[in-house]
Amino acid sequence: MRLDRVITSGVFSLDGQDFDVDNNVWMVGDDREVIVIDAAHNAEEILARVGDRTLKAIVSTHGHNDHINAAVEVATRAGCPIYLHPDDAMLWDVVYPEHRFDTELSDGDLVTVGNTELRIIHTPGHSPGGCCLYVPAEGVLFSGDTLFNGGPGATGRSFSSYDVILDSIESKLFTLPSETVVHTGHGDSTSIGAEAPSLSEWRAEQD
Repeated sequence: MRLDRVITSGVFSLDGQDFDVDNNVWMVGDDREVIVIDAAHNAEEILARVGDRTLKAIVSTHGHNDHINAAVEVATRAGCPIYLHPDDAMLWDVVYPEHRFDTELSDGDLVTVGNTELRIIHTPGHSPGGCCLYVPAEGVLFSGDTLFNGGPGATGRSFSSYDVILDSIESKLFTLPSETVVHTGHGDSTSIGAEAPSLSEWRAEQD
């Protein structure tokens, strides 16, 4: 598996507020073909890293604008489909009211690129349609904004729930092998083993 990362910068907008953010754009594949996980902010940077490889798909972990705001331009120029879980369609429609994404993701779907198979894990909480991508053969998880180095993704805004994200993390991510490397939507990578011991502390914050 060939793995590339591009860090792009832009603005995350939700509930009438704007935040400057840096996003991790992950690319998985080989030297011939690739998928992009979360086409954020800068189509030129993303397409430059794709290079002369075939871009098979853009897989969006969720519908917040900072994870999809370069998706249509990249997809149009590369001639590839965009995948998103339908529970985030209302977030997508804010950014692209006249352009529907192409393929609906669902829990358990498989995405294959090169010799790599990625399994979709639906992990609502940060958003209703939030998803992670798991590569069992490599021991790698792409967690979007569900799990970060140091805690769960942000909640407290529209369409998010702290209780739901903790349930998703506990039941669907912390059941993965502890050595699983977690590549996040923002910031540094971590591992399941590094984060799992903190679950009880996160649960305590619910009270």
